[in-house]
Amino acid sequence: MSRLIATFFYSGLIRPAPGTWGSLAALVAALPIYWIGGPWLMLAMIALALAAGFPAARAEAARSGDHDPSHVVIDEVVGQWIALWPVLFGAAHVGAPVLDLWPGWIAAFGLFRLFDILKPGLVGRMDRRGDVTGLMMDDVVAGIFAAIGVVILAVLAHGVMILGG
Repeated sequence: MSRLIATFFYSGLIRPAPGTWGSLAALVAALPIYWIGGPWLMLAMIALALAAGFPAARAEAARSGDHDPSHVVIDEVVGQWIALWPVLFGAAHVGAPVLDLWPGWIAAFGLFRLFDILKPGLVGRMDRRGDVTGLMMDDVVAGIFAAIGVVILAVLAHGVMILGG
């Protein structure tokens, strides 16, 4: 069971770039979660994935002998869902079809992957811990940074649309 969770239904076994595949799988999974329960169910799923991710990642790290095995992508799922949450909340808030906010989906994906790969500041500090907490928390922080970026981009885009008439 830990392998199923840690690899997010085996998406982490896809090569190359398992983290990117895990992030894409997270986006696909976000749609039915949102359709069933809106942004609040997604928030609960983020918490559940984080809580289930720690022991699953710990088991996979122990099994592989690597503190951050590349096939463990539950951390990317959590981070990607955090990055996407402002888009889901925005869609629910204004009553827009969630897929109509596709630029936000792209921004959430792109910014999360950027922060996850480059590991600036606190993201890198978490990653350098060299333990399961670092494995999970670097993506949480990358997701938070990406979510902030998504909000900033939405404000800029909507401000430009308002000014442009």
